[in-house]
Amino acid sequence: MKQSPHKPEQQREQLLREIDHLARRVLFGTISETYRTCGTPSCSCHGDGPKHGPHLYVSYRGDKGKTTGYYVPKLIQAQVRDGVTAWSTLQDLLRQLARLNKERLLETGRRKKAAFATGSN
Repeated sequence: MKQSPHKPEQQREQLLREIDHLARRVLFGTISETYRTCGTPSCSCHGDGPKHGPHLYVSYRGDKGKTTGYYVPKLIQAQVRDGVTAWSTLQDLLRQLARLNKERLLETGRRKKAAFATGSN
C-alpha cells in the first residue's frame, strides 16, 4: 500500500517538534551510581554495614577525547536523568529524520529525472 504524499511531511514536522522539545533539556553522557565509605572510621560503612549512596555521576568523552564527568547533587538528579534519557531519544529521532530526509531527496530526484526525460525532447 502506497503512503499518501503528505504523510512523510507530517512525520517530518512531528519529528522536528519532538526534536525541538528534547533539545531544550538534553544532556550528553552516561549515568553511573556509586556507593562509598565516609571519612568517619567508626561508621558502619567501613565494616559490614551498607555503604553511603547512591551517588550519581555523569561521565562523557570531553573535547580532547578524555573521559570526564561530574557529580550530580540529589536536588537535580531527576532532571539530569531526564536530560540523559532525552539525549538517547534525540539520537533515535534524528536517525528517523535523516531517513525521511533521504527518502524526500530521492523522491525529488526521481520526479526531476522523470520530468527531464519526458519534457526535454
